[in-house]
Amino acid sequence: MAHILITSGPTREYLDPVRYLSNASSGRMGAALAEAALDAGHRVTVVSGPVEVAYPAAAEVISIVSTQEMLSACQRVFPDCDCLIAAAAPCDYRPKNVAGQKIHKTGEPLRLEFVETPDIVATLATGKKASQIIVAFALETEEQHRRAMQKLERKRCDLIVVNGPEAIRADRTHVEILDKNGQVVGEFTGGKNEVAKNIFQAIWHRIKT
Repeated sequence: MAHILITSGPTREYLDPVRYLSNASSGRMGAALAEAALDAGHRVTVVSGPVEVAYPAAAEVISIVSTQEMLSACQRVFPDCDCLIAAAAPCDYRPKNVAGQKIHKTGEPLRLEFVETPDIVATLATGKKASQIIVAFALETEEQHRRAMQKLERKRCDLIVVNGPEAIRADRTHVEILDKNGQVVGEFTGGKNEVAKNIFQAIWHRIKT
């Protein structure tokens, strides 16, 4: 039995006490991957941002809000895991300064300065053991393979799952799995539960070998 760590859903970066930067990630793929891993007999920990989807009862779920919180939770869990599947869509930026009170209209343009959030996968990869497998997701709107390979190399992943924006909040999806050589080692289309099972099988084949 392996211990699988899955990140899922979006993160939120607050501008003030009531407004935040986020995205439309639903957490459906993360939930489907958790179910696939559990069905295969493995232990699963999910680190999830705010979602409405229900995760399998047998999975350990750690709920977070911000990208930094997701990273901190993963840093606690990852050392004891065999595989990280980073299916979450964490915010890449956060406001440099967070207003302590609600921002009100003034009749003038509102200017905000943003700074990058930590790269969760790349940070975890710095402490990766030789036996651990890291799988990232790349949602791209253009030049999908080229940009996905750049992410794979930068984040030091073993595999990367490529999809497009049409996958967001959808019941069905189309994905390709690329290895370090840029080879497509899996291509699947269908409902997210079905695709998640195929993704996990491809990952498990890599873990076993």
